[in-house]
Amino acid sequence: MPRRAGSEGFSAIELLIVCAIAGLIAAMAIPASKNMVDEFSLSGDAHGVSNSLALARLTAAANFTRTRLYVDRLVNRYRIEQWNKAAGAWQAVGGNSPLGTLNTFSSGAIAAPPPNSQVAITQPTACLTAAGAAIGNTSCVIFNSRGVPIDSTGVPTATAVIYLSGPTAVYGVVIGTTSQLAMWRISPGGATWSQR
Repeated sequence: MPRRAGSEGFSAIELLIVCAIAGLIAAMAIPASKNMVDEFSLSGDAHGVSNSLALARLTAAANFTRTRLYVDRLVNRYRIEQWNKAAGAWQAVGGNSPLGTLNTFSSGAIAAPPPNSQVAITQPTACLTAAGAAIGNTSCVIFNSRGVPIDSTGVPTATAVIYLSGPTAVYGVVIGTTSQLAMWRISPGGATWSQR
């Protein structure tokens, strides 16, 4: 059967319409996928901090010594440290864990702490050197040999919250007076916290 002239392939206008539709779909999908990746990153960081707190508590009880989660807010890293009685110093257990590039140890622009946690938004107290001097831009949660959160003098502490913020939300990892951990999330400009 002979071919008719002009019946081969697509016209330039048809190709232009298909490219425009594909561009429109991509323009809608890219921001949505970026928000999803940002949320997964922040959620993963919050779970990492919560897991490290649980590990610090268990390490303190297993080794019959004080253990702390050392948070460096200046470079957005955290690590577990254990008190070495013989050396009279804190020693790292494992390495540093960094937050995602867009995430920070801060409360962002939220106005109220998670329910039943704090009166006002504050990060845990500063970490101390072996000599007792405060280390700037740090926060510490210390556990005694029974896994109870304490201050630097050994007195049990009130509920503490470690805040993490990113482009999509603010997370609060709550450490209760009985070592119970809870994780809360609030959207920027949101009115209520939701437990995770």
